[in-house]
Amino acid sequence: MNIDPATLQQMMTQMQAAFAGGEEATWEMASRQALQIAGQSDLAVSSAQRSDLDQAFSLANLWLGEATTVPELAQPGGAITRARWVELTLPVWRELAEPVSGSIADAMTAALVEQTGEEFGEVAQGAGRLMRTVGGSLFATQLGQVVGRLSMEVVSGGDVGIPLLPAGHAAILPQNFADFGAGLEIPDDQLALATATRELAHARLFRHAKWLRLDVIAQIGEFARGIRIDVSALEDVASRFDPSSPDELRQLLESGALIPPRSDQQNAALSRLEDVLATVEGWVEVVTADATARLPHADRIAEVVRRRRAVGGPAEKALGSLVGLELRPRRAREAASMWRAITDAVGVAARDALWDYPDLMPTSADIDDPSTLIARLQADAAGTAPEPDEFDDALRQLLAEESGDAPRAAGTDDERDDDPTGTADGGRPV
Repeated sequence: MNIDPATLQQMMTQMQAAFAGGEEATWEMASRQALQIAGQSDLAVSSAQRSDLDQAFSLANLWLGEATTVPELAQPGGAITRARWVELTLPVWRELAEPVSGSIADAMTAALVEQTGEEFGEVAQGAGRLMRTVGGSLFATQLGQVVGRLSMEVVSGGDVGIPLLPAGHAAILPQNFADFGAGLEIPDDQLALATATRELAHARLFRHAKWLRLDVIAQIGEFARGIRIDVSALEDVASRFDPSSPDELRQLLESGALIPPRSDQQNAALSRLEDVLATVEGWVEVVTADATARLPHADRIAEVVRRRRAVGGPAEKALGSLVGLELRPRRAREAASMWRAITDAVGVAARDALWDYPDLMPTSADIDDPSTLIARLQADAAGTAPEPDEFDDALRQLLAEESGDAPRAAGTDDERDDDPTGTADGGRPV
């Protein structure tokens, strides 16, 4: 794993604990690995950085109020460290990675049973349980390394494009933000305002459209459950595996060579996921552009962000190889053009109302040609659209209940989400 002896000893201790503690201990290993990497170069958030970002988030909230009808968050955004980002996002990473980990373990067990034959069935099954633990531990360790390295690249909570932070929270990593702004020759205050606005827009959308978060996670899970491991490639490596030199196995995992070409079902799931992520990205881009129109360098900042999102960093590419999924919204530009056309045609309120229910959300065909959707929205505004029948009303009510949009009493748990930035009772982060 290209690690020092002290870390190797720690991993062996964790591996022994995994044998005894099962799946939970395996993912605890991933958490420790990620936190160790994130903490090696992690810097505390200074009071000046926190104050600057507090001001940026505050002003960004005001500007977003003019650019969208999606309500603001219950608590302000704030600054977090790399280690804190790891802690907050690991539950989602685990949810996304568990199907792949299971596929690796199943492949190792199947290969073992096939090699030993039926006469060693009981022995093979017992060894298979051990192989599941080994396979899961190996994958979890690799995932921990990737997430740890990713913590050194991401600038904000929504930087990867999926809802990694707890619902209703927005955050910026000052240390990575400083690296992002280096060499751009853009004033730090303008860059901070643009970044805070984009982060808040992303967090607002996923907090408002509760069904959207579930939909994205479900579609990623659907894709991941279709992942299979190339058993022949695994056997080939195992036949010449040298425990004292694990580089080949590590490189095989990181390169994605163990994951065979995607199936038709996976391609369909990936296409749906890319459309959803592009639709989200396009909306965030349009809303951010409108909210930050006052900034002299707004267009330049938007182009820098757009290119950065299109390319991704080394750790994000490693994640794509490890899990078999690259979270790059390939149609983001087309989706942004669609949202711009909708905004110009029917206004901000009608545009944002499309996020109220999943059946209203633009489709892949709308991204290609939004004219039909715009015509429908204009008909709704003019009062010439068909009146909804009882079935439509019942469907909307059911969707509202499933997405959590039914009326709530004041002071519910939904309004008292834990604040990852350390804010308590609306106060400033500590």
